[in-house]
Amino acid sequence: MRFTTEARRRGENNHPKSVVARAAADFLRQLRERNASPHTIKAYRGDLTNFAAYAGSRRWKEIDHVAVRGFLSQLYEKGLGKTSVARALAAVRSLYRWLAREGVVEQNPAKLVSTPKLPKKLPRVPTIEEMNSVLDGQMPEVAAFPERDRLMLELLYGCGIRNSELIGINLDDIRLSMEAILVRGKGKKERYVPFGDSAKSALAAYLPERQKTLTEMRKNTPALLINRRGGRLTTRSVGRIVKKIAVAKGLSPDVHPHTLRHAFGTHMLEEGADLRAIQEMLGHERLATTQRYTQLSMKHVLQVYDQTHPRAK
Repeated sequence: MRFTTEARRRGENNHPKSVVARAAADFLRQLRERNASPHTIKAYRGDLTNFAAYAGSRRWKEIDHVAVRGFLSQLYEKGLGKTSVARALAAVRSLYRWLAREGVVEQNPAKLVSTPKLPKKLPRVPTIEEMNSVLDGQMPEVAAFPERDRLMLELLYGCGIRNSELIGINLDDIRLSMEAILVRGKGKKERYVPFGDSAKSALAAYLPERQKTLTEMRKNTPALLINRRGGRLTTRSVGRIVKKIAVAKGLSPDVHPHTLRHAFGTHMLEEGADLRAIQEMLGHERLATTQRYTQLSMKHVLQVYDQTHPRAK
């Protein structure tokens, strides 16, 4: 979608909100057309709405790097943390990059503003033994749908898939003969991920219960994972179920679906898997993203060394 000269002139002279807010709306529409992640679009919408409100009646040429810094300061005053402020700055930079391509602005003032320095926190990953203790034996009493919940955990940890990818799996995406699942990742990119015997057993136990639930509810859905009413599970539901079961099995209450993805990558690396194979299974575009797991793995190695080597004590 191109801004015409007339539209640009009209935007500059129009009422306050129309300049930034209307450009933001066009930018978000373009993201949707490019199949950007719904989570990205939602986050950008919130951040750009705040930016438009802050910009008020200013024209593009009146919004310089000082104004962008002022916007970030306002976010800090509202109590937002560094991560949220950094995300807002990234949203503004992306908007300006798009505006430059459309010929609306010549410079990106947000590029002159430094990103808030974020603490480099490595997520605490459960050990292999801890994960086995969660998956072995009976599901705890808090599991409302034990067969489904076991399969959910087996897929999150056994395949390293994202929460959003998990709930998007349909029954037809299971390739039993290949022992693989077709997964739709970020930007609608598809990949096959293998699954092992544990997931296969969990799937065999769950499918009859799934059919029973759908028959009772008189519903039909392509979704693999369903709730007790026969509808597709949501990411929020998955997060709640994972946390509940993890706590009941003795893990930390800050365990969430992404923790199991981290555990998948870290444990595969610790057991000697090739980094590029892990990259492929996780669906990372850049190897650098996957290399983060070497940090997690090294942290574990150092802990083992400190605890076990006689010269380390």
